[in-house]
Amino acid sequence: MRTIAIVAGGNSSEYPVSVRSAEGVVKALEGKYRTYIITIRNTDWFWEDPKGRVFSFDKNDFTLVLDDQRVSFDAAFIAIHGNPGENGLLQGYFDMTGIPYTSCDAFVSALTFNKQACKLYLNEYGIPMTGGLLLRKGQKYDAAGIVKQTGLPCFVKPNASGSSFGVTKVKETAEFDAALEHAFAEGHEVLVESFMKGTEVACGVVKTRHRKIIMPVTEIVPKKEFFDYEAKYTDGFSDEITPARMPEEIISRIQELSSEIYDILGCRGIVRVDFIVTDDGPQFLEINTIPGMTPESIIPRQAAVFGISQTDLYSMVIEDLF
Repeated sequence: MRTIAIVAGGNSSEYPVSVRSAEGVVKALEGKYRTYIITIRNTDWFWEDPKGRVFSFDKNDFTLVLDDQRVSFDAAFIAIHGNPGENGLLQGYFDMTGIPYTSCDAFVSALTFNKQACKLYLNEYGIPMTGGLLLRKGQKYDAAGIVKQTGLPCFVKPNASGSSFGVTKVKETAEFDAALEHAFAEGHEVLVESFMKGTEVACGVVKTRHRKIIMPVTEIVPKKEFFDYEAKYTDGFSDEITPARMPEEIISRIQELSSEIYDILGCRGIVRVDFIVTDDGPQFLEINTIPGMTPESIIPRQAAVFGISQTDLYSMVIEDLF
């Protein structure tokens, strides 16, 4: 039986979501692998046993130090959303230590985590999307000029973050400064995007050497202004309808684009691609290379509709490493 580290936690606001994702993965893999949830929080790497005892982790060779033995791992299942699990830092560490891991490589992770860089990259391949303006902390800006360019409403969001932390839908120019401050609390770069009138959708993709799965499309109907953190993770604050209630040609186009984006970027493992479906068709929004695996998350729900268990889905990407 293989020994797998489920790496959770991280240094961002997504820490609690990551912990819940890891718990979901462990439950799905129970009995098929020996699993340990390895929690990372800044420089603290540790494992907590069922009795609440905390054991340290040796970062030199990615081994767990127990009372009378060391536990080595065959692979790592990355369940950290945000820094350092989704932006390439952890992937670079695993590349250096020779530990196989379940996500995109370091370059692809860094590229996709930077929303503006990813959009500029995909734009060269003709992927349909709306434009955006990038602002850096400390940079002088003209709120009225930006709003004139993007129109109102517009979205102000961290350029490198997830779970909709720091995102504001700005309806009036007077709200822009506060929205910018809110977004900068999550990072040093902020993206300002024009509002797209349409329906948000998401499509999961996973490809291995032996199998390709393009998930059913999920239609997202938030009961708030937009699909923010509360709408994503609180029951009753959004309807996530799988399969989406859309014409078959639109569904097929979303799935085709999701698969194409996966291949253009050179993704690995399980990813989720988000779009806004407007009158002009699906417009690329962003890609998540470490999508949520909580009970409320989209990928587990799409897998159920597709007809693959979470056990088989997660095992599929683990076994592809060997």
